[in-house]
Amino acid sequence: MKMQFCCGIAALTLVLASCGKSKVDPGNGGNNNNSGGNNGGDNGGTTTESVYLTNAKATHAFIASGYATSYGSYRVNTTTNTGGAFEWYVASQLYADAAMVNLGDKSYKSSMNNTLTWLNKLVDKTDANGGLFAAAGLDGSGAGGGKYVDDNALTGMAFLAGYDVTSGTDRDAYLTAAQGCAKWLMNSGQWDNDLGGGFWWSTDKTVKPSQSNGLAMQLFCRLYKITGNADYKNWATLVNNWLNGQMYDSTTGLYIWQIEKNGTKDTYKFTYDNAIIVEAQLLYADAMQDATYQTKAQALGNAMIKTLWDKGHNVFIFNTNDPRINPCYSGWATQAMIRLYELDNNSNWLVYAKGNVDAINVVLKNPALNGYYQYAALDGAGRYSNLEGVDQAWMQRIQTLLSKYK
Repeated sequence: MKMQFCCGIAALTLVLASCGKSKVDPGNGGNNNNSGGNNGGDNGGTTTESVYLTNAKATHAFIASGYATSYGSYRVNTTTNTGGAFEWYVASQLYADAAMVNLGDKSYKSSMNNTLTWLNKLVDKTDANGGLFAAAGLDGSGAGGGKYVDDNALTGMAFLAGYDVTSGTDRDAYLTAAQGCAKWLMNSGQWDNDLGGGFWWSTDKTVKPSQSNGLAMQLFCRLYKITGNADYKNWATLVNNWLNGQMYDSTTGLYIWQIEKNGTKDTYKFTYDNAIIVEAQLLYADAMQDATYQTKAQALGNAMIKTLWDKGHNVFIFNTNDPRINPCYSGWATQAMIRLYELDNNSNWLVYAKGNVDAINVVLKNPALNGYYQYAALDGAGRYSNLEGVDQAWMQRIQTLLSKYK
């Protein structure tokens, strides 16, 4: 998962291709007149479609018109990289389409299945343990750019989202693909005893980040729940213990960014890192039948609101050292807040889930295109001009999820 920072925190260049509730008052979500909901109509028993579902469909239409290819892949963007595709961008689109199918729209299933076929082309055939490369040409040729733990783990989770909404041989294919992602994670040597354990970000082995490990934990929990294979249980426990032992900051109640190869801990707190771990803890609670992790997830959600929610602009910031907004990295918090609501029915979580989306729609949406720019300051200053495919995918996905409740 390639984090693109402009402030020198990190950069990745790929030849081929270029991851009790708070008392904070989230206010009105940005006064953007984007607060529609699933309100039952009075005229003939009709039901008004959620504005968030309408937005998700419009964004999908934008994706289909400019990013989608006949191969089942999606362009990185429509400006600077139109001939290449990133694994995690494409997997995120599959993840988004699976949410639409789960909502009852079967028309998304065909493109979702085509994307599964394309992603399988990225599996490293020269490695007995497989693993998906980070990038390829639009037709799947020339796969390379290294292999990343977060990319493979997120792709595995997207495959399981496909598994959830299909049946028969299609369902089997999604499960097999997800297990292939887990096989590489477990056997690739990306986990070792350096720095007390943990997964390296990539095969370059330079850093061990929270988000890579959190996504791997999600995948292992889900696969254990589905298959009952104790290997997945053991790996989930191993990752969970490392995250809590090495990456948890008890002062803020949040997880830090990463540990560098030399042992230096980078202690910035990222919204999407912590959102990922909220979901990992909820999945761990379910897989292990341990309700204490539900409480941990709720506490982590509250810690996110306390530290990563900007009260003045009603949005989750990128990280504590860089208070910009990004559709994917900030938007990930909406998914986590929705999962917490689904756990305990506390509508306060939805207030933040909705406010976050509303603010992104004000600051980063191009209403003429129904697409989303990559970054901007909280007030919209310095807005980037590029519209990355992954940001479109995540705005489709989180608004689809939100439309079930708002």
